[in-house]
Amino acid sequence: MEESHDIVIVGGGICGLATALALHRKGIASLVLERSETLRAEGGYIGIHVNGWRVLEQLGIAAELRETANLITAFHDVWHHEKKSSQTPVREETRFLKRKDLIETMAKNIPAGAIHFGCNIAAIHPSESDPGAVLTTAGGGVIRAKVLIGCDGTHSVVAKYLGMSAARSTPTMYMRGFTRYPHGHPFADHFLRLRINPCFVGRAPVSDTLVSYFVACQITSADASVIKDGRAMRDFVLRKLQGVQCPAEILEMIQNSDPEALVVTTKVWYRPPWQVAFAGFRKGTVTVAGDAMHTMGSYIGQGGAVAMEDALVLARSLARSLARSGGGANEPCDKTMVVGAATAIREYVRERRLRVARLSLEAFSMGRILQTKWLALKLACLVILFLLGTKELGHANYDCGRL
Repeated sequence: MEESHDIVIVGGGICGLATALALHRKGIASLVLERSETLRAEGGYIGIHVNGWRVLEQLGIAAELRETANLITAFHDVWHHEKKSSQTPVREETRFLKRKDLIETMAKNIPAGAIHFGCNIAAIHPSESDPGAVLTTAGGGVIRAKVLIGCDGTHSVVAKYLGMSAARSTPTMYMRGFTRYPHGHPFADHFLRLRINPCFVGRAPVSDTLVSYFVACQITSADASVIKDGRAMRDFVLRKLQGVQCPAEILEMIQNSDPEALVVTTKVWYRPPWQVAFAGFRKGTVTVAGDAMHTMGSYIGQGGAVAMEDALVLARSLARSLARSGGGANEPCDKTMVVGAATAIREYVRERRLRVARLSLEAFSMGRILQTKWLALKLACLVILFLLGTKELGHANYDCGRL
């Protein structure tokens, strides 16, 4: 079968759904192509700082999501071996959401039929008649897109079409999970960041009875080969932490976590900041957003929120181009509109590049501090983080504007 659409979004994760919802709020129709057979609502938690909540307000779903998660009031940093700790009040809104709640809330606010499941893109080719692209699915179908937006993650087929270099990875074990405390957990509404060599542990309350956590450790190829599933990873982490005299409450939290909800990886993927600064993020009316544009690992907790920023800025730019060209959500995508869309995408890339390059540099520096044994490199990265204002969470207090 062959079909044609004005705006096609590849990927039904946080970025793809946020883009579709933002366009919908502006009265613009789009089609989301998701390769899985159902909504990908599995996964752990996602930390949303004030920049993300500003976007959720514009998308019209912030009030509903606030009902699902407690407000974080402070960051509690602990250096276990140095026996040091500090607390920093959270000046702006920060909450930890279940990824499931975020995904499902976005999806239900998008028009029925706007998501096509089980649609795996096998190839993308330039369109012969306009600046868009022609997509071929694994099942042999053909989809012509006047505007194509790649929100398809780290290994994006759209990014590959644009000629972007493949993302890189480091051998870092990363595990996220949930632990339930039926009678209430004993922790305040603080985000604990525990540095206990060779691991980094984070713990954040989601509600009065639910706590989310993550553990990051450097691993060897031999370690990775024995980690087959979530339970094996959990056992591996517990052995690591028991060997460095980790606090009992942390060990208990991990031991009692839901094994079915564990999310584990043995690699952290990223795009180097110099690649993000100079990569070609567009070709005609084809572009990328979210991890397809700037995957940066989880070191600064901004992947999801920045993907939603991308969605808002892109939808706003496209809406302006449609208004200038006289197009609308249900009107044919004529030549004038396509030219306007190309201009809108160019404006979107220009607006986002400095923001995402800065964040990529920050995440890259944080990762290198945790990974390298070279003192000079650690010091250089610490200087970069100081200049970027990481300790004051300057990256989080960002406003990408109204939709």
